[in-house]
Amino acid sequence: MASDERVFCGPCMYEDVTKDAKRWCSNCKEGLCEDCETVHRKSKISRKHKVILIEDYRKIANISILQVCEHHGENLEWFCKTHDEVLCMVCVPSEHKACSDVVPINVASINARQSTALFDLEEAIDGTLHNVKQCIMNRESATKEIEKQELAIKTTIRETRTKINGHLDSLQEKLLYELKSTSRTCKSKHTKFLQKLKSTEEMLTKLREQTFYMKQFSSDIEVFLGTRQGNQRIVSEVESIKSEISATKDYELKVAIHSLIEKISIEAKDFGQIKVSESTANRKYEIDISGCVILPNGHLLIANNTHEKQLVLYSDTGEHIRDIPVCARPFDITVIDSNRIIVTYTDTKFIEIIDSNSFNVEKRIKLKNSCFGISIEDGRLYLTRGNAIHILDLSGTQLDTLKVKSDSALYITTSRDRIFYTDCTNNSVHCCSLLGEDVWQFTNELLACPYDVAVDMYNNVYVVGYNSNNLTIIQQDGKDSRTLLTDSNGLDSPSAVYYSKEKRTLLICNENGKVALYKTRYKVV
Repeated sequence: MASDERVFCGPCMYEDVTKDAKRWCSNCKEGLCEDCETVHRKSKISRKHKVILIEDYRKIANISILQVCEHHGENLEWFCKTHDEVLCMVCVPSEHKACSDVVPINVASINARQSTALFDLEEAIDGTLHNVKQCIMNRESATKEIEKQELAIKTTIRETRTKINGHLDSLQEKLLYELKSTSRTCKSKHTKFLQKLKSTEEMLTKLREQTFYMKQFSSDIEVFLGTRQGNQRIVSEVESIKSEISATKDYELKVAIHSLIEKISIEAKDFGQIKVSESTANRKYEIDISGCVILPNGHLLIANNTHEKQLVLYSDTGEHIRDIPVCARPFDITVIDSNRIIVTYTDTKFIEIIDSNSFNVEKRIKLKNSCFGISIEDGRLYLTRGNAIHILDLSGTQLDTLKVKSDSALYITTSRDRIFYTDCTNNSVHCCSLLGEDVWQFTNELLACPYDVAVDMYNNVYVVGYNSNNLTIIQQDGKDSRTLLTDSNGLDSPSAVYYSKEKRTLLICNENGKVALYKTRYKVV
């Protein structure tokens, strides 16, 4: 919608009166003048409707969110939790008759703005946009490198040319023309892919802006539907780009000067040859570390929480060993024993026990909902989700559910008789007993958006501040603290931390893939 396009009051238009709207009702999908807005707010039926400024409505007017079933043409009014599908009134009896958890979409869309799916969409947009920009920079750099190589070859050609007679001018120009043609061909192949990447960048930038405004001003149903449709676009675009990347080649231009040029110029048939060596572009999507552990054998295992769906294994000296494909986007990892680990996933209702040597899945434990952080103590699993910590045994049996004060518990670790978890939304770190009773709560203006948490053998707590770019150690009583590392030490959006009590080693990971190991020396803060 153009910024100067008029929006008229719907109720007034119904009575053939033309008045400019000052507000927009996202539920009624019509504009309201000041008088009609007053009536709208007083009505019992519409007083809870989402009413926004016309200026804000213009920002989301062009966001296309499909609200009609593409198979049956009916309004999307139901949601199947089992299949994670939005349904119309025809879909329900025809395809989901046996599903027991089909709920109205207005129920499913409650708290859509705080949903994990919307958060993942925003992260996916930002992450994919970042990756596309990195690809653009990579291709631009490759193009510039060809230009540098072209210039170097020109210099070589011309320096060689000065050593021979003038009758070789025609051969020189022939070779320069070949160089120019070859360089143009190589660069044109980069240009085609660059155009695709820049087009994707523009789309993602627009989608990010639309998602931002959708989150603020659209109805819950629109946010709910827009979130899923946005994720589908992201997945489709990522697959398209990955397909393009796999077919993209790097070129290296070289020149071979004829061996007889300097000796017998009269016999030379060519000034030289332009050679192009192709190699597959060595590029991968940026890593997004969300969890890490030090395995009993000393290897470092990190969770790459991107659509690559993989764990990444490194040696303790930082050498890449292998990428381990998993079924979904891994979020957190914990070590069970010398041969087993457990992995949680961002968007699944299960966790997996995996052999830490072969990395084969030994057992899948189903959950009622997805979870985030995970820790293990005395054979019991502790998982965070929202305002609760769920306790399971290794067979998957639910043992207990602890309600906690935080509404957004994220990462968790356990030690003897204590549970420690972080709340990024409220910038707080919590300590409670194994029964869920509060022991202490820690907040500090220097610790912004606490992410992962670890604890040593003395119950000193290590927390990484994602926004404050630091590592804070909190004494076991929760009263004293100290900043150990900052951005000057290389911390840049640190997202994961792990403490190995056996090796007394601290593993810290930045979200973008930088990993560091530290030996700890001190008993207390």
